[in-house]
Amino acid sequence: MIKENSLKAWLLASRPKTLTGAVAPVIVAIAIAYSDLSSINAYHEAHLIPQLTMRWVPALLCLLFAIVMQIDANLINDYVDWKRGVDRKDRLGPKRACAEGWVTPYAMKHAIMLTTLLAVCIGLPLVYYGGMMMLAIGALCILFCFLYSTLLAGRGLGDLLVVLFFGIVPVCTTYYLLTHGMVFAGHTFSGLTYNVFYIALAQGLVTDCLLMVNNYRDRHTDRACGKRTLVVMIGDTASEVLYLMLGLVAVILCFPMMKVHPYTAYLPALYILPHFMTWNRMTTIREGKELNSILARTSINILLFSILLAIGVNL
Repeated sequence: MIKENSLKAWLLASRPKTLTGAVAPVIVAIAIAYSDLSSINAYHEAHLIPQLTMRWVPALLCLLFAIVMQIDANLINDYVDWKRGVDRKDRLGPKRACAEGWVTPYAMKHAIMLTTLLAVCIGLPLVYYGGMMMLAIGALCILFCFLYSTLLAGRGLGDLLVVLFFGIVPVCTTYYLLTHGMVFAGHTFSGLTYNVFYIALAQGLVTDCLLMVNNYRDRHTDRACGKRTLVVMIGDTASEVLYLMLGLVAVILCFPMMKVHPYTAYLPALYILPHFMTWNRMTTIREGKELNSILARTSINILLFSILLAIGVNL
């Protein structure tokens, strides 16, 4: 029995298992920035030019912002789905706080406001490091955090948001902040600079596998309540193929780095095996609560891909 509005109730509402997807792109960006700064500093040292220091404060702020925004998105999703009656008794996924009565709707609304405010407080200092552009990026993150559950997820656009805000935006923004903005000054550094976008896109595609599994598991209940996720729109077989292709395309996107950093291409290729095994298991199960195990495996695979990338860019 979970006590109403208890610490355990809030912990479950925050969905800590989903934080992997938020942390992974920031870790990848930090690894790329560290590699590039190491390369440019080696050049600077040889030519007696002042070296650039790694910006660890914005790195930490980016990490905290990503975590808080993920929790905020989870709380919003919990409340919105409860209000719309999406979290029904026949739900296959983990139980939700509002639907189970663990957290009152009144408390959830206030928690959403406080979490959003906390994210703003964490993100504002980044203006000092990255300029006013950080305000626009932060505002977009908060805006789409709310739009995901209230409008876009039910119109098949959730996957696009994942690729953007769990890949391209966090990787490119964090990299920009940590490299003193030189990515926009045209510096090539170790040769990775012009490939950051491809790495960011690859990270976003891998992370979208998590949403694909979630929506694949819930496709029948989503269809019954009129929630049109991408899985509902394209059907079971196409969704299974798309899950597999997301991982394969992500690995292919790493290959442009082969000439400069070969391990950035080779190491992520190791991800293909666990990704394929998870896909094979998913297409074997196809129905029921057992698909929750695929969600857990996918989360681990995302972290594995990010770690392989992070190691690869620094070898």
